[in-house]
Amino acid sequence: MNYLQHLIINHGLQAQLFLFTGLFFISWNIENIAGIIFNYKKWNHAFLNASFIFTNIPGQLLLSLAFAKTIEWTTLHHSGFLYHLKIGKNSFLLFLISFIFLDLGEYFYHIIMHKVKGLWVFHSVHHSDEIVDVSTTFREHPGENIIRLSFTLLWVFLGGIVFWVLILRQIIQVFTTLFAHINYELPNKVDSILGLVFITPNLHHVHHHHQQPYTDSNYGDVLSIWDRLFGTFKKLSSEDLVYGLDTCMEKKENSNFKSLFIVPFVKHKERKN
Repeated sequence: MNYLQHLIINHGLQAQLFLFTGLFFISWNIENIAGIIFNYKKWNHAFLNASFIFTNIPGQLLLSLAFAKTIEWTTLHHSGFLYHLKIGKNSFLLFLISFIFLDLGEYFYHIIMHKVKGLWVFHSVHHSDEIVDVSTTFREHPGENIIRLSFTLLWVFLGGIVFWVLILRQIIQVFTTLFAHINYELPNKVDSILGLVFITPNLHHVHHHHQQPYTDSNYGDVLSIWDRLFGTFKKLSSEDLVYGLDTCMEKKENSNFKSLFIVPFVKHKERKN
């Protein structure tokens, strides 16, 4: 385990980039062969969503420094609830508890983004995508990117999360985030088993349905257990799915980067129940 920690600490960021690139390529080709939706301009759609990568870089660089300083401080002062659990040198237990805590934090963060109007306007950019595929992973307004990372920073501070655990969790998150957005539907039997614990494409597609209450369901990041536990779990057949938002269905707005970027700063319609 010490060797694994050493690898993660020294090569974790490179591993994330390599994994993301490889999985994106695999997912892209699965969509080409067995996707649910084919009748759209996939390259144009991907380039639009990928534009947000560049606008998110400044916030990510700034907050990466905040993460480094926060972890350095909590480690030095043994701050955070994990230090009071007396786990000792049990690295597996440390990772397991940390992972569950961070995933629960992501679940609550996601609910907050949906329920607080001032935050929803940023998150709505992600939900406005009328075709959910692997490129939708990129479609995150820089405002939401900063908000999301700030919440994660809070969970890291409260938990006393160590660096290697955070990086390993992010590596796992790379896989699950791409997997959840892929333009592909798992066979029902496979989905019924995996979906007991994990967020699958089938479950996350329901979250991207254009109307409530389905938009406000299946908030889980990696684990689906929180949705089952707190009553936000829903299923919907793929035949009934309509992606996007009922308050933002104008194709001109959803296919233009400038229009998407200014969404949080202009007057928007109320969500329908």
